[in-house]
This record gives sequence, structure tokens and C-alpha cells, in this order.
Amino acid sequence: MNYIDFFVLGCTLMFIVVYGVWKTRGQQNIESYLMGDHTLKWGTIGLSVMATQASAITFISTPGQAYESGMGFVQNYFGLPLALIIVAVFFIPIYYKLKVYTAYEFLERRFDLKTRLLGAILFLIQRGLASGITIYAPSIILSTILGWDLTFTILGTGFLVIIYTVSGGTKAVSITQKQQMTVIMGGMFVAFGYIIYYITNFISFSDAVDVADVLEKTNAIDFDFSFNKRYTIWSGLMAGLVLHLSYFGTDQSQVQRYLGGKSIKESRMGLMFNAILKIPMQFFILFVGVMVYVFYIFYAPPVHFNERSLELLRASDQSGELAQIESQYDHLLKERSVATLNFTQAQNEVEKNMFSSQLIEIEKRQEGARTEVKELIATLDGGAIPTKDSDYVFLSFILNYLPHGLIGLLIAVILSASMSSTSSELNSLGSTSMVDLYQRIFKKTGSDQQYLYASKLLTLLWGLVAISFAFVAHGSENLIETVNIIGSLFYGTILGIFLVAFFIKRVGGNAVFYAALIAESAVIFCHLLNINGYFTIGYLWYNAIGVFLTILLSLGFSLFQKKDTVAQ
Repeated sequence: MNYIDFFVLGCTLMFIVVYGVWKTRGQQNIESYLMGDHTLKWGTIGLSVMATQASAITFISTPGQAYESGMGFVQNYFGLPLALIIVAVFFIPIYYKLKVYTAYEFLERRFDLKTRLLGAILFLIQRGLASGITIYAPSIILSTILGWDLTFTILGTGFLVIIYTVSGGTKAVSITQKQQMTVIMGGMFVAFGYIIYYITNFISFSDAVDVADVLEKTNAIDFDFSFNKRYTIWSGLMAGLVLHLSYFGTDQSQVQRYLGGKSIKESRMGLMFNAILKIPMQFFILFVGVMVYVFYIFYAPPVHFNERSLELLRASDQSGELAQIESQYDHLLKERSVATLNFTQAQNEVEKNMFSSQLIEIEKRQEGARTEVKELIATLDGGAIPTKDSDYVFLSFILNYLPHGLIGLLIAVILSASMSSTSSELNSLGSTSMVDLYQRIFKKTGSDQQYLYASKLLTLLWGLVAISFAFVAHGSENLIETVNIIGSLFYGTILGIFLVAFFIKRVGGNAVFYAALIAESAVIFCHLLNINGYFTIGYLWYNAIGVFLTILLSLGFSLFQKKDTVAQ
């Protein structure tokens, strides 16, 4: 990066922060701070909902996910449109009718205080952990680009977003997210345009897609019924439905986005905006990663995309082994580009099959070389250095192949995504802590000003907690998967509580409370068995396990409890 990039980056970020603070100046009451005075229109709600989910992790990690594993990750979102329709039809009217500040207020009105607190605490745990990841993701960027210490970049990016989130509350979050999504999508399309421009110096766009298809990077749908695979159409439609239904229907970071709408209609339209556009957006981001993969067929990629890890390896006793692997790797890169050109220029199917087989074989040997380097890195510093490099793939392209100015814009894109998602998370964490814990338990009769100051203080405290969690996120292999795993550990149980509340009137507070505790314990136990190799199951199925256990156990417990807290 040069001074032009830093100028573009600085101006973009400062505009967003100053704009958010200026547009929300003079807020004097808790209604305005938490709900934005119910003035948000569907366009603002739609972009805010989309920006909340599309964190920096989406734009750092998702292209790298596609580069490494293809486009199968898009199946994770196949249940999203149906989930949003269900939320729009059933959840939104109830929230508006009860005039709640948080989703968990509804649980006390339907069940009892302890169930409300359980739902709120489960949310605070999982969203607090996830917020640390969303701060950590852009901190990697600044640390890599500027060579700054990771501690400094985590603190810097964390406090930047805390400023306008604490200052302006929900309205600041929503109105700045409109600007952020404009920067984000504009920057991604510019990057995609440059990728295609570089590729078409060698082969046509259609040939590039054919090459990606031969190397199994474009396989977006897997009909395999195996529970072992992380992403199949069935896990996306069923377990993914549960994940997104819980996220959009019960996660306060999303609920707070549409509760600030002018009306039920505006909130519903905002969600339908996402139901239509979210899968195409995610498909596009993954496709960018696939095209980066094809790009690196003709423009030599490093043997490992985390340059800092390579530097440590070159300075170690294994530097000689690394040099040998890199020499072999460079030779394979040349073979791969020749095989690719031969494949695209083949005159008949026999030649295409021959060259495609050759290309696949070279690819396997090349990946073998990358694996050897990862194994060498794993021997450094007692195995403390992460070997996964997919989160650095898109960043490597941005820094090395985009013109100055656009580099600054793309870095601003990623940091803007981080700010938009983190601000929503901090805003919702502060709101839930204030409404469901502080106001409900510790200070039931405080003034409006006291609750306003408490909300700002709690938002600040959660910002500090998120920064703390960011420091322990360093060992995450792939950031977008880590966030989804964290969510899957809790979302099923939370959704189960809400589904019982909405649709099973015979179940009371005691039954659902103890059912949820057992279900959550079972999900965590299942995860521990999974990561320790006792069995293998895709993490999306944690959501299904949590929701079904909560519902079934609630029904079972209700049969044996004669006196229970039921809906009034």
C-alpha cells in the first residue's frame, strides 16, 4: 500500500464513523437509542440485515473457502429464504404486538423469568464469542499489510467501531450500514472485474469456468445423504433452515434491525429483500474465489498464502526443505498453466479428457506440495503457528495485483464489513444486557436517562469483551466456519425455546427451561466428541439436534408436571 491507498482507506472509514455520529446526534431517550424511534424504512432495514450478516469474514474467508474447497459452502444458505418467510409471517407480528425491545422479553411473557434469562444468556455467550471473531478478521489485514503488531490492530479496529456504536445506538448502526454495503458491493464488483480482465489475457471467461469445473471448484450442490459432510443440499435445506430461522428470528443482533422499522410491512419487506438477494450475493462472493483460483493458474501463487508464516519457515532449520518444495512447486505451476491452455485449445472430447486428466493430476501434486509446507510450519514454535492459509488468498490478490487506490478501497470494503457486523453485535449485546438483565433484575424503576447511560456503558463493556475474545481467536482455521460453528452450538436450543413458545401452548416454563438445559448440554457434548474424532458429523446438524431435543424434551416434561407456568 502507498499513500494513495491510505488516503482512500482513511477517508472512507472516517466518513462512515463521522456520518454515523453526526446523523444520530442529540439522542436523549432509550426508545431512540435502542429502537431508532421506529423510523426505519424497508430499504434501510434490508441493507442493515444484510450488512449485519455479511461481516469482514464474508469477504476475507469466503473467497478463500471457494479457492480451497469450491462453491459447496453456498448450500449453507439454501434454507435462508424459507426461514425469512417464516420469521416475517409468524415472528414479526408477535414482536410488534408485544412492543418488546428484545426477543427475550417475549419469553418471560410466555413462560417465566428464568426462561427469559436462559435465552438471553445463551445469546450473550454465542454472540459475544462471535463478535471477537469479527474484530479479529480485519485485524489480520492491517497486521499483514502494515507489519504492525496484531495486538495494536485488534485494539485499533475494535475501538473505531465502538465510537459510533456507543454514540448513536441502533439508528447509527442502521444508517451507516447503508453506506457500508454500497462500498462493500461496489468494491467486490471492481475486484471481480480485474480478475476477469487478467484471466482473459490467456483464456476466455467460458473457458475459465470450464477449467474450474474440471477441477471441481464449481460444484455448488451435493446430493449426498451422508451426515459426515459439512455441506450438502440436505444439510442446507434442513439444518441450515434451523440455523437461519434461529439467527433471523431469535438473535437480537438481527431482531433489533427490523424492530426499528416504521411498521410490520416495512420490516417484512426488509426481510424479503434479503430472502431474494442473499443467496445470489453469497454465490457471487464464492464465485469470486473460484475465479481467483483460475487466476492463479496463470499468475504464480505462493506455496503458502500467509507470508509471515513463510518468513518464519525460511528463518528456521527447515529452510532447505522449504526451498526444495518451492522449486518443485514452481515447476508444477508451469506444467499446470501449459496443461490448462492445452485443455482449452483441445479440438475434440478425447483431447479434452486427456488434458483434463493431466490437469487434475498436476493439481493433486501441487496440493501435496502445499500440504508439505503446512506440515513444516506445524513444527515451528511447538505447533503454535496456524497452518491454514485460505483466509489470506483474496487478500494476497488484492495487495499484489490491484492498482493503488483500489487496494485502499478493497481494504476499506473489508474493514467496512467488519464495522457493520461488529456494530450490530455490540448494539444488540448492550441492548440485551440492559433490558433483560440490568433493567429487569438490578434496577426496575430507573429513569429514562439512567437506562440510556446504562445502555451506552454496557455497549462499551461488550466492545471490550469482544476485543478480549479477538485475542484468543488466533488459532481459528477458517474464520467463516468458526463463526458458523459457534452459532450452531447455541442456535438450535434457542430456536427450540421460541418454537415451543409460539406453537405449543400446553408446555410451560419449567418444562422448556430444563429441556433447553439438557439439549444445550447434549449439543456441546456432541461437538466435543466430534472434534476429538469419536464420530464425524457436519456442524450444521448441531442446530437440528438442539431444536428437536428442546421440543421433544419439553413435550415429555410437560406430561409429568401438573403445575407449571403456562401462557396467560
